[in-house]
Amino acid sequence: MFYEVIPAKLFKKGAGFLTYSSDVSLQPGQIVEIPLGKSTTVGLVYKKVVQPDFPTKPIVRVLYAKPLPKHLIKMIVWMSEYYLTPLPTILNLILPNGITKNRRKFTKNAEKTEQTPKLPLIELNKAQKNALNSLQNSPGATKLLHGVTGSGKTNIYLEMAKNALKQQKSTILLVPEISLTSQLVRVFEETFGQKVILIHSKKTEAERHKIWESLLCSNTPSIIIGPRSALFAPVNNLGLIIIDECHESSYFQENAPKYSTLRVASFIAKTLNIDCIDGSATPLIQDYYLAKTHNSLVTLKEKAKGTATEPQISVIDLKERDNFTKNRYFSNKLLESINRNLENHQQTLIFHNRRGSAPLSICEDCGESLLCPHCFLPLTLHADTYELICHTCGFKQRVPKACPHCGSPNLLYKGFGTKLLETELKKLFKDANIMRFDADNTKSNSLDAMYDEVKAGKIDIIIGTQTIAKGLDLPKLATVGIVQADAGLFLPDYSAEERTFELITQVIGRVGRGHLDTAEVFVQTFQPGSPVINFAIKQDYEAFAEHLLKKRKDTYFPPFSFIAKIEIVMKTESLALKKIRAIYRELIKNPKLKISPPTPAFHERTGRGFHWQIIARSSSREQLLKALKTVDETAHVTLDPPSLL
Repeated sequence: MFYEVIPAKLFKKGAGFLTYSSDVSLQPGQIVEIPLGKSTTVGLVYKKVVQPDFPTKPIVRVLYAKPLPKHLIKMIVWMSEYYLTPLPTILNLILPNGITKNRRKFTKNAEKTEQTPKLPLIELNKAQKNALNSLQNSPGATKLLHGVTGSGKTNIYLEMAKNALKQQKSTILLVPEISLTSQLVRVFEETFGQKVILIHSKKTEAERHKIWESLLCSNTPSIIIGPRSALFAPVNNLGLIIIDECHESSYFQENAPKYSTLRVASFIAKTLNIDCIDGSATPLIQDYYLAKTHNSLVTLKEKAKGTATEPQISVIDLKERDNFTKNRYFSNKLLESINRNLENHQQTLIFHNRRGSAPLSICEDCGESLLCPHCFLPLTLHADTYELICHTCGFKQRVPKACPHCGSPNLLYKGFGTKLLETELKKLFKDANIMRFDADNTKSNSLDAMYDEVKAGKIDIIIGTQTIAKGLDLPKLATVGIVQADAGLFLPDYSAEERTFELITQVIGRVGRGHLDTAEVFVQTFQPGSPVINFAIKQDYEAFAEHLLKKRKDTYFPPFSFIAKIEIVMKTESLALKKIRAIYRELIKNPKLKISPPTPAFHERTGRGFHWQIIARSSSREQLLKALKTVDETAHVTLDPPSLL
């Protein structure tokens, strides 16, 4: 018998299926070990074929008797074609690391997921019931649940997962990051107990392998929760996919294979004829547009709690220094609100989406910046550890006593980050319990580890980046202060406005959730007249969508085109220019494409070399893919990039 097998190892350009012989009958989806060159590798049996007219090698052994679910086999082939990615690269998304290793048998604790707990009663208000009914009756497999912050999307997720369990079906719940959504995870664990299985990178290789194996071999319905990789769990009876905070950039994998989790989930749902629910208060504009076009948009406009109060929002102009007579970073009104909260034992949340103490180190005499030797980007000062750190590659060095370029001791540190804000607040409020949460926290003082203290109100002032902007429901939170709302608004990227709107909206949504009688928000900005900031302040997504869709249509960006970023990276700039110009000359001949001239990438120079790029757009994805197949193989191609930076 002969079989086409997808190897897990990329052995030559354009290669996909290999043919092997086997003395035993095999099923599509079985994981096997195959010879490849002078060694062996893992492979996936794709299908049985007739004997070829060339010699074949025998399959070494079968690793798992039970095959992968059929939807994953179909997905591998589809992703390879949709994202122009070799089959072996896609297969490695599914297979756990160390799959050929012999692991110890499962303990009894690990087998408890096989037990059946009693299904809970989940209370839904009228608006949630209507939304649930609309989701169940909307056409198509993929539906967008657009619910304002605090509208109770989680309750709808719980009810849908419970209904799936009743039908002996499993649910995959995707979250942007376990640490950013600890509250949602806890609710599911409290509701469904041992039915919940967590998959994330903090688990060891052996733990992830055991979970993968148990899911492959089990037919008992479960609720699998994790980041984008959880979508590839070998679930045999999948009945529902939920993608929470579906606007998050982490759902797009930046390294090979580059893919959108939302698109892949939609394909799986369509293949299995099940629901895929994308949930967000600020969905990506192309997802909103598609859902509206296909009548699969369901909205939740009411806060879940009837006692919810609209926060009082004050816009503070950063250009007016009279607003900042007590401190250069915090307006007088914001400081007054913090004082009131401390007196009333209520919390304040300070948001700034930039960590560290100062993002720019510059010599006052020669004007040179202190740059990362690998990325050639400005090093960020971290005053608490007295280090300069590159936030791109992680390079660290002690703060120099003098400029390395001219020897001058006059080094200036410009701008500010969350560490500097923490220092300032500790000077202003000496008796307050102040905590900062961002990517610089250790595991022991992370938001996940300290969640109970934060929720109980033991932390008076919470400072942080997007770590604190989303998903938190804090009963004692009375005030939100956004230190510089327009920080990312004018980046040279088509999605800059969208990200700014999303962050402001999500941060404002942390207050006014029905726990307290009053709620305040202070939005500090250099651009108080910006339509994007004003749409976010009013929590008016529909008006923002209308504004942005008009811009996208005028500039021919998604959802009105399919887009690809083609990048060349070379050690010398002249070679990078030569390569990118050759690609441009070929692509510009195609009348069905709109090609931007070659330009330096946003990060023009890194340790890998000089980066130049071309942006290709087309109204037809098929035409775009056809053109990209002819591009020089040394180019890095990203299809559907969420950002051009």
